[in-house]
Amino acid sequence: MAAAKDPHQDHDTSTENADESNHDPQFEPIVSLPEQEIKTLEEDEEELFKMRAKLFRFASENDLPEWKERGTGDVKLLRHKEKGTIRLLMKRDKTLTICANHYITPTMELKPNAGSDRAWVWNTHADFADEYPKPELLAICFLNAENAQKFKTKFEECRKAIEEREKKGLGKNDNAEKVTEKLEGLSVKEGNKEPGEEIGEKSEKQ
Repeated sequence: MAAAKDPHQDHDTSTENADESNHDPQFEPIVSLPEQEIKTLEEDEEELFKMRAKLFRFASENDLPEWKERGTGDVKLLRHKEKGTIRLLMKRDKTLTICANHYITPTMELKPNAGSDRAWVWNTHADFADEYPKPELLAICFLNAENAQKFKTKFEECRKAIEEREKKGLGKNDNAEKVTEKLEGLSVKEGNKEPGEEIGEKSEKQ
């Protein structure tokens, strides 16, 4: 004759399974690391201008030089609270990686794009977007002509402010921008499509 089954046996087993499913182990780290404060240098700067835009660079190193989109995000003009230097900083949306980072100098000039009233082209002798300085021919496109004009107005104010400081001998930049000031500006080879035409085409959907 089969032995009578203990009714408590199933109850104990189900209870053990329930305990295992609800078990949430907590592990303490072996080494506790202190929190690190990450600085972006913006803490020491005053924001003069901020607006959403799309940035391009002229890839002259390619076999067929062309305009390449560098990113979309907020372009900022930032003035250092102590040194008085002004830089243009632009970060890509979502990733927040830098796509433009250079100082404003008295020799910089925004030139209108051919075929577009909402985009500007300019040269910088030392852009730090790739962590090391290099000359770039950049173009920026805004949502409309009004926004583009606001950027130009503020850019010109910043350029003139730096020009006045240098005339007075105040806070001259000792950065790579000054070291490379004598470098020739990038130029678009003859026979290529005008910058404005290509940028205008790529920015229609912005």
